This record gives sequence, structure tokens and C-alpha cells, in this order.
Amino acid sequence: MSSTSTSASTSVRTGSITVNTNDILPIIKKWLYSEHDIFLRELVSNSSDAILKRAIIGRTQNLEIPPGRIEVEIDREQKVICVHDNGIGMNEEEVEKYIAKLAFSGAQDFVEKMRNMGADQKEDIIGKFGLGFYSAFMVADKVEIDTLSCSEGAVACKWISEGNIEYTFAPSERTEVGTTITIHVNEESKDFLDKYHTQGVLKKYCDFMPHPIFLKDVEEERLARKEKDDSKDKEGDETIVESAINTTHPLWKKDPTTLKDEDYLAFYREQFPFDPEPLFWIHLKIDHPFELLGVMYFPKLNPNKPINEQNIRLYAKQVFVSDNVKNIIPEFLSLLKGHIDSPDIPLNVSRSSLQGDPNVKKISNYIVKKVADSLKKLFKSDRERYQKIWEDIGLFVKYGCISDEKFDEAMRECVLFKNAKANYVTLGEYRDAIPEKYKEKLKGKILYVEKGKGDLALKRELGNEGIEVVETDSLIDPHFMQQVEFKKESNPDKAEFKFVAATCEVENLLATENSTDVHMKIRDLFNSFVGGGTEAESGKQEEKQESKMDVEVKAFTNCDTPAYYKVDENMKRLQLMTRTMGRGGMHGMDMPLKRTLVVNPNNPLVQNALRLSERQSDGNGHGGHELAGDLCRYIADLASLSSNEGMATSEERDDFIVRSQKLMRNLTDLLK
Repeated sequence: MSSTSTSASTSVRTGSITVNTNDILPIIKKWLYSEHDIFLRELVSNSSDAILKRAIIGRTQNLEIPPGRIEVEIDREQKVICVHDNGIGMNEEEVEKYIAKLAFSGAQDFVEKMRNMGADQKEDIIGKFGLGFYSAFMVADKVEIDTLSCSEGAVACKWISEGNIEYTFAPSERTEVGTTITIHVNEESKDFLDKYHTQGVLKKYCDFMPHPIFLKDVEEERLARKEKDDSKDKEGDETIVESAINTTHPLWKKDPTTLKDEDYLAFYREQFPFDPEPLFWIHLKIDHPFELLGVMYFPKLNPNKPINEQNIRLYAKQVFVSDNVKNIIPEFLSLLKGHIDSPDIPLNVSRSSLQGDPNVKKISNYIVKKVADSLKKLFKSDRERYQKIWEDIGLFVKYGCISDEKFDEAMRECVLFKNAKANYVTLGEYRDAIPEKYKEKLKGKILYVEKGKGDLALKRELGNEGIEVVETDSLIDPHFMQQVEFKKESNPDKAEFKFVAATCEVENLLATENSTDVHMKIRDLFNSFVGGGTEAESGKQEEKQESKMDVEVKAFTNCDTPAYYKVDENMKRLQLMTRTMGRGGMHGMDMPLKRTLVVNPNNPLVQNALRLSERQSDGNGHGGHELAGDLCRYIADLASLSSNEGMATSEERDDFIVRSQKLMRNLTDLLK
């Protein structure tokens, strides 16, 4: 069978991808911006750019330039919004270049032109007079540009488009330099014809733009003039007092050396009017290797109020961009509130999200370092104030140490814990305060109890020996303790610390006697009543997700505690960490812990229990194992109460009351 080849030789050639321009504008109108109110930000930003360009030319050519001004005018009757500015303006050629050619960067072209003229270009040109302008079509059926260039001999022109690829140039009667953009609002966007709605949008995006913005409602002004004309008293000044809706020189643009505490507090009250006063603040100011300005506040946290992660607002040259700053601000800093302004943060074409860029990481690292340096400075220069606000910033600082290695290196020595005397101490201060005779036994160890828990009697006994314990919380400290212990292993230059529950270490410190036959009897006695128990009791414990209890006997000198509970350190840590991670076991229950009852044979109650167990019954149920068992259970109950580990339910508390009444009754019967 024969076959023939159908392949033909192909020559090398190049081509270009064809784009149907009829499809571009609908895509821009629908997908360029996630929120339609962005159009006001873009148009006002373009006006601000135009004003700045005119000012630069005026200084370069030694011309007198009027103060910059942006006016947003609403006419509900005509269904139009006009944005006026007295900026650089454009001629017909420039309109065709910057507007008709989609996405041509007017700002970039202007900067290049000024550079060629030798101008010292340090001012901020906000954005691109291209795609930003076309955001107007998201809310418009038709858009008009009426403009007059500041160039000598320029002729005013008008550009009209209905949002398709065709546009019209028409004569203009404009005589003042500047630009007016008229938006014929479509039916779906008529909310923007409401003055208060538009004012809210302008306040959100343009509240700190560098030129004054005035908002006017044509109908309101018409009525105001009519009321004045109808008034009998027509004397006096008829000038309407205007007030800009924005602040042109925000706090973060000012020199920190000229600001007082009240300036920072006033700004905070203005931006967060429902918050209590902040704890303190940090003024960010850097111009190399990137530019960054800002003010960050440490708010007083309300534990009953959820944390809002959108309290840090990002600006690009005083134009609001986003309150979603996760790529710039580490998660642990999201507790803070404030404003960050940087032209070096890369944005996508709609300015609504961040793009990956080395500058973002540099800026993030700088902010972390600045926060750490400020906290460290406060710790060293004003320890009293630092301790006063620690309850509010402690969670943030520990979370930062866990989350960020650089922050941990800077702040580890400034982390505080409250000891049994309610004094704040660092880890190093705790280590240095250990009595000399215990330094070897407690080398690197930090004794702790959970806040609101822990055996008070044991804490008192340790305190009598000069050993304080620190309080930890169950939310962040299990993770922080692990971080401290892990860092010890990975960095040998750091001081070694290990957190140990006080109940697990007390026998190492205070137990002095060896086991005796009496101790063995006491252990057997408690084992028979509060240890593993009968099979029925063991089954009941399993239903309650409780583990079998062991009993140990440790003789202590100068210790009044009859008994206390201890749990395995590693299992306790695991329980706390799974609890904070939302993995509390089935039906929201904690994973079971194996508790050990440690009995002090030198305590009179324990000794009496042993004597009762050896006493013969009198035939009326008094004495013998029954009464000894009640006393053993009572001692175990006291240990639970003292440690705040047990009797969490009303049923458990009721059982304790019943057992206590029974014990008291039997003991008092012995007096008969």
C-alpha cells in the first residue's frame, strides 16, 4: 500500500494579535473596578494631577498661578455630575492623545517632558489619565470633556462620547484654563445624584487629597438664592461661605517634631470617633530606599468586641486605595489602627489590590521594625507606662513574637508576665530573682500557673521560699511558651528558658523525705477511694471524658497543703493548644488529661484519714474505712477546688455538697 505526503513547507513570518476595539469599553466598564463609586476617586485624582502640573509649569516659567481648586457639582434635574478643576487643561491634540488612545499615561508623559526641560520634579503626580477616566462610563450614558489648555494661544475644545469607540469634538465657549468633565448619569447609578451619598464617597476616597474639594448641589444653591431674594432684609454680604470637604495636609504629612500629643489624639478622635483614646502611637516617616508616611495607633482593645481587620487604611499620594492591607501589614499588626501613605506600593490598574513586588516586603519589614523599636524604647524609657498598658498590648506583642522572627528578636526581652505578687517581670528578671539555693534546680525554668487557676496554697508555699510563679493565659501563652522553648534550641546564643507548671515542679523543690511504710499505706488508702476505683466508677469516668487518676505520696516540710493535682506537662500543653486552635475534641469537649493526686503525708487531715482507716467500727457505721474514705474524697475535692480544675458543672458541685454534709454528719456523730 502506498501513501502520499500532504505536508507543505512553511515560511517564517511574524504577525500581531488582533483586538476588536468594540469589545474593550464594555469590558472596562464592567470589570475594571469592583466598585462603581471608584469613578469619583479617579476623576478627582486626575483633577489633582492637572492642578499640580499647572503649578509645576508656573514655577518653571515664573508664572502666577491661581490656587488649585476642585469642584464636584450635582444637578439632579439634569441628571448630571460635573467635576471642575483649574488645572493644566488640554488642547484638542492632547485630548486625542490622552483620552482617545486608551491607557496612555498622561502622568508618565508629563514627567518625561518636565525632565527634558530640566525641571526639578519632586511633586507627586497621582495617576494615569487614561483607564482611570474611563471609569466614568460605569455610571454614565454619556461623558463630555470641556477643557482649555494653559498653553499660550490655546483654543478650548469639547470632547463627547457615549461609551463606544466613536467620539465627537465640538467647539467650546470656555474661557478659563482648566477642565470640566460632565457625566450624564445612567438610571442604575442615580444614587450618585444624592448629595450626601456622593459626599460619603468623596470623604472615603478623597478626604486627604492635596487640593481643596468643594461639593455643590445645584438645586440647593438655587433654593438658597431664591430664599435670600425673597427675604425682606436684603442688606449685608451675599457671598456664600464655602467649606472644603477634605483636609489637604493630613497629620502624617506633617513634621513629627512640630506635633503635640493633642494633635495625634484629635486626629484619632476624628477618624475613629467611637473609640476610647489610644494607648500610644507611632509616626512613620522614611524617604529611602522607599517613601513611606503614616501614623499607627495602638487602640485600647475591647474583649467583647470583634477585631476589625480593616482599620489600617492605605493611601497612594493621599488618595485612599484600600483598607485591605494584608500583603503590607503582617497579620499581628492588624490589631492596630491608622493610615499608611506610600507611592512605592505597586497597585494594579484599578488601584484596588496589591501586586507582588520586593518593595512590599521591604515596607512590611520597616513597619515591623518601627513598631518594635517604639515599643522597646517605651519599655526602657518609661517602664511604668509600659506596664500600665501591657494588659492591652500583651496579646499583640506575644502574637508578634510568634509570627515574626525579627519582631521576636527585638521584643522577647520586653515580654512581661505577672507574678503571684501582681508584679510584672520579664523572663530574665524572673530568672535573676530566683533564690540562690534554688538556682541550680530551677536553671532556666519558669514556673507558671494558668490565670484564674492554680493551687493558691502551693503558690503561697513557694512564695515563702522566695520562689514566685507567673500567670499565663490559655489563649496566646501556650503558643508563646513553645516559641520561647523552640528558639532556645535553634539559637544557642539566646538564654534558655523552659516553662514548667508549678504543680509539676513543687515536689522537686519542697519534697525532702524518702518514702516510708506509712507513705505506702496512705497511697493505698487514697488509691482505694479516689484512684482507679471500681469498674463501675471507671466506666462513669470514661463517660465524662475523664482519665484514670493516679495517686502519689510526697512528703513536704513546712507545707500545709493536704493534697494537690498535677497533670503531665506535655499533655496539658497539647490540650491548651488544641483548645485555642478550635480543636477541643468531639462535641466541643477538651481532650482528657491524666491527673495525678499528690498527697502530703505530713498534713494532719491526711494523717487523720489514715488513723480512721485503722480504727475499728463501733457498729453504728462510725470509723473504719467508710469514714476514712469520705475524708479521702473530701481531701481530693479540696485539691480540685484549690486548683480550679474541677467542679465545673452544677452536678459536680452538688455532689461535693452532699459528700461534705455526709462527712460532717459522721464526724460530729463521733462526739455523741
